[in-house]
Amino acid sequence: MNPCEPSPRPRWLNRTVLGIGLASLFSDWSHEIATTVMPAFLATMGVAAAWLGLIEGVSDGLSSFAKLASGYYTDRLRRRKPIAVAGYLVTALGTASFGLATAAWHVLMARALAWLGRGIRTPIRKALLAASVTRETYGRAFGFERMMDTLGAIVGPASAFFLLSAVNHHYPTLFALTLIPGLLAAVLIAFVVQEKERKPVPHISFGESLRALPKDYRKFLVAVGLFGMGDFAHTLLILLATVKLTPTLGAARAASIATGLYVLHNILYAVFSMAAGWLADRMNKGHLLAIGYFLAAVMAMGVILLPMNVWTLAMVFLVGGIYVGMEETLEDSFCAELVPEQHHGMAFGTLATVNGIGDFISSAVVGILWTTCGVPVAFAYSGILFVCGSLLVLRVGRAGS
Repeated sequence: MNPCEPSPRPRWLNRTVLGIGLASLFSDWSHEIATTVMPAFLATMGVAAAWLGLIEGVSDGLSSFAKLASGYYTDRLRRRKPIAVAGYLVTALGTASFGLATAAWHVLMARALAWLGRGIRTPIRKALLAASVTRETYGRAFGFERMMDTLGAIVGPASAFFLLSAVNHHYPTLFALTLIPGLLAAVLIAFVVQEKERKPVPHISFGESLRALPKDYRKFLVAVGLFGMGDFAHTLLILLATVKLTPTLGAARAASIATGLYVLHNILYAVFSMAAGWLADRMNKGHLLAIGYFLAAVMAMGVILLPMNVWTLAMVFLVGGIYVGMEETLEDSFCAELVPEQHHGMAFGTLATVNGIGDFISSAVVGILWTTCGVPVAFAYSGILFVCGSLLVLRVGRAGS
């Protein structure tokens, strides 16, 4: 057989990559329905931006520590997949339980439960994905998974838009419907994904496991952490659009346009996840990641400097979608490249924890700064950290080239 062009395709687009991609699509579809309507649901309780930031931040922070524990623990197991299935089930049930909430702290508890399950499954899913492809195709495999995940994030808000009308804005019914795609995701991991036979790493301490990770990877984590401290949850962009458009368009129309802009954001996210993965297999991943980080700074400056109308907000959401697609694909594929395969669980768990701590800090700080000091101060904080992260990751790019 001629090993020129046909061979790479079956190597990276295999049953496991497809199964993980579809599971990501359905799981994201499930919790993005809840995420899209959460600001409006909280608004019915008279909740401000600080509560939304706190809910996102606490959930992401809890998820990040679950990712670290899961990554460390599962490197020592012969079979990781059953834990991933359990994580998907917990996320589905936690998301559906939003419908039981009657106060903001109930939403916080439900979101935290859902994100705990998400944290448990994330490093396992990434390790299963990396193990199913070759080193030369990490970018495409992770780009495909991110693209499928984001297709779920497109279908989710669109579904929320139509389902809200279909259920007459009865939020408990809407949240209960999220169980359908959420449970389908768990079924796909259980019955479609194939786990390769692996040799568990020796039972060493947590500290020794961290020290076993390469020096270049640790430099990479510093850049990721600095950027992450400014990288707020993009539900705050939905809130921004709603607040800025309500005075001229009215609350109902502003909420509809904000949802539509979030769909636009996720379309660009999906397209650039796959594009970034394709480029990552051909170019320096660190340099590409630096470009993505810099685009985040461009988005933040747009919020500060431009008058906020439908068109400028569309630009903000568009750039936000592009940079997130680049960031998530390139961080994962760069991580897989920097660390030996036997330590991928620990590496992905540590990366996710650094990101989660950054998410906790950024969402909480941006929400508080917005409430107390105004939008320009909140986004200036993020913009400065985005630029610093971009400059730092360039050094890792040179080290890893």
